[in-house]
Amino acid sequence: MMTANISDIKQQTLQISASNIDGHDEIFNEGACSLLTALAAEFGTEVEPLLILRKQRQQQVDAGTKPHFLAETQSIRDQDWSIRGIPHDLQDRRVEITGPVERKMIINALNANVKVFMADFEDSLAPSWPKVVQGQINLRDAVANNIDFVAETGKAYKLNADPAVLIARVRGLHLPEQHVTFNGQAVPGALVDFALYFYHNYRQLIAKGSGPYFYIPKLESHLEARWWAKVFAFVEQRFCLAAGTIKCTCLIETLPAVFEMDEILYELRSNIVALNCGRWDYIFSYIKTLNNYPECVLPDRQAVTMDTPFLSAYSRLLIKTCHKRGALAMGGMAAFIPAKDAEQNKQVLAKVRQDKELEARNGHDGTWVAHPGLADTAMTIFNQYIGDGCTNQLHISRDVDAPITAEELLTACDGERTEAGMRLNIRIALQYIEAWISGNGCVPIYGLMEDAATAEISRTSIWQWIKHEKCLSNGQLVTKALFSQMLSEEYRNVELELGELRFKQGQFERAAQLLEQITTADELIDFLTLPGYQLLNELA
Repeated sequence: MMTANISDIKQQTLQISASNIDGHDEIFNEGACSLLTALAAEFGTEVEPLLILRKQRQQQVDAGTKPHFLAETQSIRDQDWSIRGIPHDLQDRRVEITGPVERKMIINALNANVKVFMADFEDSLAPSWPKVVQGQINLRDAVANNIDFVAETGKAYKLNADPAVLIARVRGLHLPEQHVTFNGQAVPGALVDFALYFYHNYRQLIAKGSGPYFYIPKLESHLEARWWAKVFAFVEQRFCLAAGTIKCTCLIETLPAVFEMDEILYELRSNIVALNCGRWDYIFSYIKTLNNYPECVLPDRQAVTMDTPFLSAYSRLLIKTCHKRGALAMGGMAAFIPAKDAEQNKQVLAKVRQDKELEARNGHDGTWVAHPGLADTAMTIFNQYIGDGCTNQLHISRDVDAPITAEELLTACDGERTEAGMRLNIRIALQYIEAWISGNGCVPIYGLMEDAATAEISRTSIWQWIKHEKCLSNGQLVTKALFSQMLSEEYRNVELELGELRFKQGQFERAAQLLEQITTADELIDFLTLPGYQLLNELA
């Protein structure tokens, strides 16, 4: 084990306790640790009160006060103001690809037919210490155009001459980094990811005509946006950069945040350039936030699509809010994976086209794909809607729309709860959790690229059905006992699908134990990645 103590402020100590990894000392050099120490000292203690506010707000919702537009910030929504502006290389984001900060993935994503690659330290990365450190090394090398990769087959990968724009997504505020402590307390993973990426890359990025750009996930209130605004301003001043040099895009992927989009843009107006419809986490947050309300139970995951009224309202409100303030409105993820069979792939591309045409028609300025093989399809659609000579759809104001109400955002969609859907949820969640605690946060399962968000929907849907004593379409009452029975049966089915060797080499027993624990708990577990993080570190 290695322990490094670096102090930037008297009697305030940053401690890094982890096994030695190649490149560790370069990433955690004196300058990077000095910045991280300063950020932990200045802002680290403010995170826990923000998380407590989340719990207090949830208690109010549980007690009967559903999420709503805030009366105390009405003046911000009514006033005429705009964000500071959008850098040239972020004005055209019609297709973005996302994925974890793994070396081969970074090269393929930056080379894809997309405008932006979102390099992910969050939902698609299981944040084991080696992957966190190696991810920072990989991004540093990519920014310096000094990244390559040779596969076991001998195939070599390197960057093209004109790669996509790079944006780093940091972890959510709820996720600690246990290997980095400040005065004995774990530093938020978000601060670790932000500080390291900024410090090692800001000079090179600015010199290239770009900048330090970030995706901020899982905000639940404008107060959390205010915290990020203070972090950005502090770093800009510390490094003598002009205000607004750091740019961010915030994911609106929680139900509380959709009621505070104006306020989030306002708090971050110097740094923000866009909001994004993080649809999968948003569905998960809908279930989690409204878990006490039987009328808000959702059907099978496959039935909860973006053309359902409550998700359509979410998309249209985000577009209207962003464009009113001069910010881009990014669409959501196409999680499909191209199929090898020609007929199956034709069906996959048809589903992608339908989804992306809806987003483009609504007025989104861009969209996400999870696989380079879908980039051309998405690009063709957004090219058609954005047109020649244009870079986005900021001109679409949606002012003719009727005001979107809280009721529209909160009313659940119709659909069946099927036995097949429940069993599919179990198999997906089981396989994803097994992969995550084994160190892989981005997993192809049944033709979809699954990440933590989709696994969260799978397990919370069943939890919600159990709590509210819902029946499946075949009349079966969903109970803890039924779930446990199905889990046992699907555990064996997954073993048959994957083969005995792969199954025995994996961590499926621990994954099943965790899935059962969080799905049958009387109180909804906020994030599967929190108990999963403990297993991840144990198995690393």
